[in-house]
Amino acid sequence: MMTVKNKFGKVGSVLFLLVLLLCGCQTAESTETSVTTGVIHFVDDDGRTIDLDKPCEKIISLYSAHTENLYTLGAGEKIIGVHQTSIYPPQAAFKPIYDYNADPEKIIASEPDLVLIRPFITGKAPDFIKAIENAGITVVSLYPETLAGFDDYIEKLALLTGTEAKAEIELAAFHQNLADIAAITDTIAVKQKVFFEATEVDLRTVTVDSMAGQAIILAGGENIAADARAVKAGSSIAAFGIERILALAEEIDVYVSQRGAMNAGGNEHAIRIRPGFETIKAIQNNRIYLINEKIISSPTFRYDKGVREMARFLYPEIFDDLSKYQNDVLATKTDLANIIVKGMHLPLYVTSSSKYYQQDHKGHIYGLFADVLWSDKDFDAIETVVQAGYVDWRKEGEKQYYDPQELVTRETLARTIFLLGTFSYQESSVAIKDLDACQTPRIVQTLVDNGVFTLQDGAFLPNKVVSQREIIEALAFIQR
Repeated sequence: MMTVKNKFGKVGSVLFLLVLLLCGCQTAESTETSVTTGVIHFVDDDGRTIDLDKPCEKIISLYSAHTENLYTLGAGEKIIGVHQTSIYPPQAAFKPIYDYNADPEKIIASEPDLVLIRPFITGKAPDFIKAIENAGITVVSLYPETLAGFDDYIEKLALLTGTEAKAEIELAAFHQNLADIAAITDTIAVKQKVFFEATEVDLRTVTVDSMAGQAIILAGGENIAADARAVKAGSSIAAFGIERILALAEEIDVYVSQRGAMNAGGNEHAIRIRPGFETIKAIQNNRIYLINEKIISSPTFRYDKGVREMARFLYPEIFDDLSKYQNDVLATKTDLANIIVKGMHLPLYVTSSSKYYQQDHKGHIYGLFADVLWSDKDFDAIETVVQAGYVDWRKEGEKQYYDPQELVTRETLARTIFLLGTFSYQESSVAIKDLDACQTPRIVQTLVDNGVFTLQDGAFLPNKVVSQREIIEALAFIQR
């Protein structure tokens, strides 16, 4: 057997080592993995020796991170079933559902050539897993405990699915994104002190070597609970408690609480009104942020987005900088989405409810735009502004469209600004010659009266296209 080597070449290796050094991690050379002449051989995270003569073609994934990563690796079509928590990318939610708390015969009858699990499932449902193995089905258990183990984990998924080339590309991009963030935050002299709430119950935090703990470091923060110890061996959750939080109240610059299966918690208001929390500096300065655990604690390629979100929380003046939009380039709806998210410091919208796609939705359904794919670089900004109701979209039959390259008109911008801000009624209205040509005359009139838009020869010109700079100038009225 041979130890798997980093496949990225010299540049990729440098980026990988840079991230590990920034994380305070060590490189891992202990996991034995090989592929020679089509033979796949490695030991999984439950100690099974995996021997396969070719990549798998019919996969059931019982862990959402596996599902998500397989899609990123281009192996989504090989997935014939998922756990109900697999709702990203959106296509995964429409795969057949399998449950490790149910009868294993359903999986056995589907005749997969691979069932992907994680050690947690083995511990929770050992008889279920044993029944599948006894049926002659290959079971592989994988879970990277730390960021340092992410590459090895992805490489094993790639070997199992024959997607090594795609994995190399995606991992290189992943580490480049992390390195880009760290390169910025490393230059910040005065670091923001952060408390990261992992669970509302007992107000626990995360260990420093966890995915979330490393995100704080990469984002340029100082983890005020860096000395917290895991509640049990192998856990990323650490004990802390309200007494220690309040003892550090005057030092906490930013309070971040993750949301998801581990921490249902509440909104910013619920955190604010907790007994004694009024003494915390972050609470006093309105620096409470919520982040979805899927992008901060889950071992997926979206983790770099979670790190960037953390950096946005800590240093909005840097990571939400709009200088590149200060120009006269005509703005598209994609530009509008990105400028709003940055200009208003909106957290990215991420759905996490396992029942989301089983529910009725009157408005847009997350991830189902026909013209904005989940893999598009602007997907998150577009979904964020649409889910908030700030930008219109359209429906044709059963399909939904955002029209990302459509140019933004003055009236489109007016509606968005009106929804984002609070504007007072003015007793004297400005005369607008073409008000009748506006689809939303009350909105236009209100914003003109409040000085957000100026007239040209007495006309509003609702269909005139605006520049990126004009969007920023309009947003400035909301922040005054």
